[in-house]
Amino acid sequence: MGNFWFTLLVLSTMLTTILATKELKVNMTILQSATAKGAVCLDGSPPAYYLDRGYGSRIRSWIIYLDGGGWCDSVRSCKARSKGFLGSSTTTPLHPPATFSGILHNDPTVNPDFYNWNRVRVLYCDGSSFTGDAAHVDPETKVYYRGARIFKAIMDDLLQKGMRNAENAILSGTSAGGLATILNCDKFKSLLPKNAKVKCVADAGFFINAKTISGTSDIQQMYNKVVKLHGSAKNLPPSCTSAMKPSLCFFPQNVVPYVQTPLFIINSAYDTWQVGNTLVPQYLDPQHIWDDCRNQLSNCTFSQRKIIKGFGVEFLKTFSELTPSCTRGYFITSCYSHGQIIWARYWFSPTSPQLLNKTIGEAVADWFSDKAVVQYVDLYPSAKDCKK
Repeated sequence: MGNFWFTLLVLSTMLTTILATKELKVNMTILQSATAKGAVCLDGSPPAYYLDRGYGSRIRSWIIYLDGGGWCDSVRSCKARSKGFLGSSTTTPLHPPATFSGILHNDPTVNPDFYNWNRVRVLYCDGSSFTGDAAHVDPETKVYYRGARIFKAIMDDLLQKGMRNAENAILSGTSAGGLATILNCDKFKSLLPKNAKVKCVADAGFFINAKTISGTSDIQQMYNKVVKLHGSAKNLPPSCTSAMKPSLCFFPQNVVPYVQTPLFIINSAYDTWQVGNTLVPQYLDPQHIWDDCRNQLSNCTFSQRKIIKGFGVEFLKTFSELTPSCTRGYFITSCYSHGQIIWARYWFSPTSPQLLNKTIGEAVADWFSDKAVVQYVDLYPSAKDCKK
């Protein structure tokens, strides 16, 4: 009984420490020189990132985190996007210092394995998961589709700032940034020293090619339009595009087997973005009966839970059909959520989702250091609410 209360006290102390930890705020670096290379956001403004320098034993270790925020698949939607923080670096009132939490935190109590790495958060302002490169610029809309150029320009700048001497490097990201991590993983490795340990960690980026509740292939149609509008085909892994239609290579289920660099996939089988957009897009919910359910599982009706469970079954089946790889790691939860590594309470805390007694942060650290083969799937038979 004494051990129980001691353990409870330790967990309580950890939780109190995490809740009291001040989030790190980092100022933006605007890469003005990139505009000469045509590497610009949707509105033509220069790309940007946030950098917090590493120190001590990890001064030559780097984490590059790609922000997410969906995609734009039409001239109209990209033009609208260019007027806000997802399409511009110059809307300064919308770009306060960025929060560095979870995998980007500088506090060893909440990020024990990566806190003193060089940590970079890249602004997402192109709407194509950093794959676009359309040379033509419409003189009327003046919208630029240059995501791939942004990725290269920022990587080149970071190489100049010390990443060229990296001993360890991780490319990571969440949502559209998680997808960008998968699509750019091998490209990232090719930029680093040959003797560096380079791996990729994709969070909430495993978007499956599922149909809506009405049976239409909306996400496939959207990806097809994204790839065509942004000129993304030439920047997708050629091993995949030589085997199938380029827009199908926007789906991780098709492109992951071709990724050569070690890749770690973090995702929920019941991803809330996919449930609320791929499965039940808002236009199929004119009565807004899914609005509350989209936000929290406890608000869902029995029939809605049944539909969500069916999506999870399809997700797990799709994931299980990936070609096996001993270098690939994964942590597939049953949390009804979207994005987990940028939140301290998901990443490493007493409230973090755990599989085989490991938090996500611990699992990624074990995998990166080759301490263990980490291929964990939550066997919980349905979705569940997890604390943020």
